[in-house]
Amino acid sequence: MENKSDKTRKTSTRISKAVSVPNELGRIPPQAVDLEKAVLGALMLEKNAVTDTIDILKRESFYDPKHQYIFAAIHKLFGDSKPIDILTVVDLLKKSGELTAAGGASYVSQLTSRVASTANVEYHARIISEKHIKRELIRMSNEVMKEAYDDTNDVFDVLNKAEGDLFKIAENNMGKAVDVMQNVIKDAIEEIEKAAQNSDGISGVPTGFYALDKVTAGWQKSDMIVIAARPAMGKTAFVLSMARNSAVDHNQGVAIFSLEMSSVQLVKRLISSESRIPAEKLRKGDLRDDEFQQLHTRIAKLATAPIYIDDTPGISIFDLRAKCRRLKMQYDIKMVIIDYLQLMTAGSNTKGGGGNREQEISSISRSIKEIAKELNIPIIALSQLSRSVEQRGGDKRPILSDLRESGAIEQDADIVSFIYRPEYYGFLQDEEGNSNAGVGEIIIAKHRNGALENVRLRFIKEFARFDNIDGFQEDGAPQLGAGLTANSGFETQGTITVQSKMNTLEDEDDLDFNSTDNEDPF
Repeated sequence: MENKSDKTRKTSTRISKAVSVPNELGRIPPQAVDLEKAVLGALMLEKNAVTDTIDILKRESFYDPKHQYIFAAIHKLFGDSKPIDILTVVDLLKKSGELTAAGGASYVSQLTSRVASTANVEYHARIISEKHIKRELIRMSNEVMKEAYDDTNDVFDVLNKAEGDLFKIAENNMGKAVDVMQNVIKDAIEEIEKAAQNSDGISGVPTGFYALDKVTAGWQKSDMIVIAARPAMGKTAFVLSMARNSAVDHNQGVAIFSLEMSSVQLVKRLISSESRIPAEKLRKGDLRDDEFQQLHTRIAKLATAPIYIDDTPGISIFDLRAKCRRLKMQYDIKMVIIDYLQLMTAGSNTKGGGGNREQEISSISRSIKEIAKELNIPIIALSQLSRSVEQRGGDKRPILSDLRESGAIEQDADIVSFIYRPEYYGFLQDEEGNSNAGVGEIIIAKHRNGALENVRLRFIKEFARFDNIDGFQEDGAPQLGAGLTANSGFETQGTITVQSKMNTLEDEDDLDFNSTDNEDPF
């Protein structure tokens, strides 16, 4: 049986260990307890002090546990639209059984005696918030150090967790300031005046498809655009054609995140589309001399186009956000394309199948919209459709309910459009008797800021290319063997390929035309 002295020694040992945890290096964690007392006192004295600080502080912002209980009571009273003073706070703490943990009624009442003025309460609250952020950074750094020293941990899991924790700290503590109406109207007028100067009526990022741009006025800033289709409809071909038009014809920087195909496969499809040489011939290398000349001459502009490709498989939403931020800062990209949404992951913490896939897709969809708003650029996300399209009778045109795995995609998107090729299902003529051969329709099923229309485009299967319905023969492209000469100075410095998370965006790799990677026919 233990004697009293043994128990005392064990108790003192536990206290010593508890005290030493946050202070292993002899340092006191960042805190401002005196300011916490002053702010809490001000909140119970002045109603305006609450409205000035309620969106700055949260329970975890306070270092002293007693102050966390007191602030939580004040926050609940504010949310319930009840009066906030010493009596109401003490009464609420008493009802919740937390009065003792908060220091007792006498401690709560004496907080107001420390307040000389409430004039600087907002400034004091921001100092408390900053101290909390510093404590969070210290906590996160300690966890990263501990996991980094553990050789059983995968380094990329540690890196992903560190990035995720850092983002949570920033997201939870750095909210966007409210825009003043006067400033917002000024910005809106500037955009309207700028749009008025465009003779073509395009105010956003042009796609190069005239009929589509007429409906949308180009892809608009901060919009999330979902382009969905069943396999073999040409999703990748459509966005690659669109990326080529925006980058080559309009010099708009485009970032492509390819989760399904490698960067070389994508570029070979772009080369096929641009050079008008079938992808099969490029894959086999079965080209005549004049076709090699045609190849080098026609892709000269493509080689210097501001297109940036990342083929990281299963990229997480956090990695996507970080890379988009870097691309926006370094290259001022105007549009992001994701191929495709269902191959993304919400983060490393979902590994192992513990989460609900529909909830994960909802989280990814919501985050993509947030990135579009943050960077003020349109993001085009490709999406798969469910098999219900094939199982349905009639012309098998897709509808919104066919979106796979989550209704949140429809909810978050500003535009939802479907790619539909009636020829694929054996419908060789439309209702007016026009031929459907080589025709692809872009069905705009949801348009938050515009009309719902069907846009007919030309689909050239052998080149995996979409074009304007009457534009393929009228684009002025030279015909095969029409006196073309090889471009000996051909370089690929305009296309940046990021093949893994270990590569940086500054590295630029030459394209490998001898690659034997297989291609998706669509």
